Amino acid sequence: MILMRHGQSHFNVAYAETRKDPGLRDPGLTDLGREQVAAAAAHLEQEQREVRRIIASPYSRALETADIVGKVLGLPVAVDPMVGERAVFTCDIGTPRSHLELRWPDIALTHVDEEWWPALEESEPDFHARSLGYRTRLTDGGDWRGTLVVCHWGFIRALTGHGVQNADLVAFDPTAPHPGGGTVVPVADPC
Repeated sequence: MILMRHGQSHFNVAYAETRKDPGLRDPGLTDLGREQVAAAAAHLEQEQREVRRIIASPYSRALETADIVGKVLGLPVAVDPMVGERAVFTCDIGTPRSHLELRWPDIALTHVDEEWWPALEESEPDFHARSLGYRTRLTDGGDWRGTLVVCHWGFIRALTGHGVQNADLVAFDPTAPHPGGGTVVPVADPC
């Protein structure tokens, strides 16, 4: 299983400059973010990493990332709100499902609530329970091999203990003790 952080978003750029919430709700990727994602997708394709399905968070930055990767790998994208970011900043206020369906008509979203994101500020215990619940669901279901999960910095950190850069890939074993089971995959960054 591979966890992938979304590519650079407009929030990432603004926050890196000021270290303050710039008030951008559910931002998309920057041009650099799209380049980062394309490089990671090419790595997955060239290294023949076994990816047979893609699951993405419903945040726009994750859907845009997953859509790019899905096109490169020839795979559809499934959506799971459980892999979303911990809701702390304005960027963690999502876009209503009906609007996402207009932007990504090829991605099935009918199972997602119209307002699917957690309330600001999601507590650490609630976020921890969500990440542990996802891990348990993976191991109980047993169908996690060959899955690429496009998600967020906080969610990857909650599962593995790793803080990762935009479009980083983490090989993940959900059967390892929580948090843990992740190894960052080195990808050449042409950007």
